[in-house]
Amino acid sequence: MVLDGDGVLMTCTAEGHSKAGKAGTDIVCAAVSVLMRTALSVLFNREGITVRGGAPKPGQMWLEANYEADGKVFLSAVGDFLLEGLRSVAEEYPKNCKLDIRRTAWHGNAAEAAPKTDVIHNPSTWE
Repeated sequence: MVLDGDGVLMTCTAEGHSKAGKAGTDIVCAAVSVLMRTALSVLFNREGITVRGGAPKPGQMWLEANYEADGKVFLSAVGDFLLEGLRSVAEEYPKNCKLDIRRTAWHGNAAEAAPKTDVIHNPSTWE
């Protein structure tokens, strides 16, 4: 997860397999997937926020967000929710989930700091 200089969510990527259970029954994978999908869904059509995300292949999900002035507080709150949820999963399942948090001095426009892609997914289309 990358946060800007004010601690606002810029990007979040989940990759790999937790191996906490069989495919389709892995509680760690399910928890991370629900957190990521919910964050993306909540931000998707929010005024003042631009968000992109995808699941390019099994075991990978990403989102990137940027904001205009009127979207900063909401994006910050959703980022805090996502961070706390992921931190909770990582603390409960330390062998299966690692959380890497990075802060950058740069503010506002995540598109400059995140991997580029032309694929934009609505979370309801993720498999």
